[in-house]
Amino acid sequence: MSTPKLTIDLAALAANWTALDAMTHCETAAVVKANGYGLGVGRVGRALAQAGARRFFVALAEEGADLRQALGPGPEICVFAGHMPGDTDMISDLSLVPMINTVDQMLRHVEALPGHPFGIQLDSGMNRLGMEPAEWAALRDIALEQNPVLIMSHLACADEPDHPMNAQQLQAFRDMTEGCDVPRSLAATGGILLGPEYHFDITRPGVGLYGGHPFADADPVAHVTIPVIQIRDVQPGETVGYGNTWTASAPTRVATVAGGYGDGIPRIMAPHAQVHVGDTPCPVLGRISMDLIAVDVTHLDADPAEVELLGTHQGVDDLAGWAGTIGYEILTSLGGRYTRRYRP
Repeated sequence: MSTPKLTIDLAALAANWTALDAMTHCETAAVVKANGYGLGVGRVGRALAQAGARRFFVALAEEGADLRQALGPGPEICVFAGHMPGDTDMISDLSLVPMINTVDQMLRHVEALPGHPFGIQLDSGMNRLGMEPAEWAALRDIALEQNPVLIMSHLACADEPDHPMNAQQLQAFRDMTEGCDVPRSLAATGGILLGPEYHFDITRPGVGLYGGHPFADADPVAHVTIPVIQIRDVQPGETVGYGNTWTASAPTRVATVAGGYGDGIPRIMAPHAQVHVGDTPCPVLGRISMDLIAVDVTHLDADPAEVELLGTHQGVDDLAGWAGTIGYEILTSLGGRYTRRYRP
């Protein structure tokens, strides 16, 4: 088999949820948007439900439909995008809970589905989704009469604990929700780590469940191994890959492995990247191409059959650092060519 292998460790996923849940004294939900952060919403959702999650968050109603099919009736599925045009049947038939972001969404929801559960999303300063303070003040009494099941907002800088925006948004959220007898949620993964004052009634971890920062103690969930196609000896002065960007200064044993940017491995990270064979790091040589990566294996005792790109030795945030991006992007970019295996 020449395709790279993506192994998803469901036990590690569940352990990460349990660890984050233990940091709070409130309900812990789970964010499974973008197809479970690229790892498969059905298997991810079921593993988290078995671990104890009873409330899930997705970005879009269509994602909620996929999750409902996997979970069946019972768990609550909240939709960050709210009640968009064309979503009414899905929201109704699949018992989804839209997080209302605007006055127009509120009107659409109560007119189309009177009595159907909904939540409210407030903008506490991020200027992305949710009602701004003035809009909420005008709608608040009417909205509360409809008995929302949740009021939430989202922190912009929670991965930077000392950032003044965190305290600013916390105060804004308190001001906007004071006196509301409705469960509240402000903290995702970073907010959980900021401390109890950010937890309110429900936390909703996302990337920390999947092994990403800022949850530094997370167990790795995604493991990528790539088979070796060919090994050759390169002599001093010879080059490797497109553009002649790497030239051998000494005799070098080079393994060509079956992965590349077509598999979501960022091309830009090549000058800094490495893989592992066992516990031994092996530098990437030259450019990462669509389907192939060259690796220096000169220092190994034997030629490898495969290399590890992602797993116990280096996580999604290591790859992200080499590529100048974030772990979220690495996870959600893993391509469709992987042979996927789920480890219970």
